[in-house]
Amino acid sequence: MNYYVYVLRTNNKANFVTYVGYTNNLKKRLNLHNQGKGAKFTRGRLWKIIYTEKYATKNEAKSREYYIKKNRKFRNLIKEAYKWKKK
Repeated sequence: MNYYVYVLRTNNKANFVTYVGYTNNLKKRLNLHNQGKGAKFTRGRLWKIIYTEKYATKNEAKSREYYIKKNRKFRNLIKEAYKWKKK
């Protein structure tokens, strides 16, 4: 089974908020976040996936999720790349 680490951003253009998580089913997890059934932080917002990485094991995915959450510089690089990709 494959696991994915993902970065979400809000659809609100004025407030660029990101969230990092991991899952084995990206589509289902995004739907849960957008329905308000995901993590408490994500409730009440509409989300869009802007970055994913694929891993073979759950432990690898969890480790990478933790790294991305703690590494603000890397998250900002992802944000910048997304902004440039949108233009």
